Amino acid sequence: MPEIDSWEYSLSIPHDPRAVTVCRRTLRLILTVHGLIRLVDTAELLVTELVSNAVLHTEGPAALRVRWPGNGTLWIGAWDADPSPPEPPRPFDRAVEAEGGRGLALVRACADVWGWQPRAREGSRGKYVWCELGTAQEDVRHMA
Repeated sequence: MPEIDSWEYSLSIPHDPRAVTVCRRTLRLILTVHGLIRLVDTAELLVTELVSNAVLHTEGPAALRVRWPGNGTLWIGAWDADPSPPEPPRPFDRAVEAEGGRGLALVRACADVWGWQPRAREGSRGKYVWCELGTAQEDVRHMA
């Protein structure tokens, strides 16, 4: 398989629930044109959860960042204008049964690594919630 150069995309997101669908479809297109279609299903789930949290649980603008440093790891992050830390994810078995609050539990279950950090963007204080998805892990998931 030829080596894929590094790349990065950023998308400003309005405070609108429809932005989740736009981000998911944009991610699918990005991964497809870069030959990473095998990552689409898991990456779409991760983007859906991160962007949903940014849009539905905060006020103000948000942003999506998708980065491929060329090392076999897809990096996905969502920024929002609320500087408060995200709620810690529940254990997955309890999160599945709950009415809400499954987002970060799904991210923790599907991503190789996830985290958050305070970060300003265009002069606004906020936070950045991110995760990594490795291609080697994804190959193992599809074999199971």
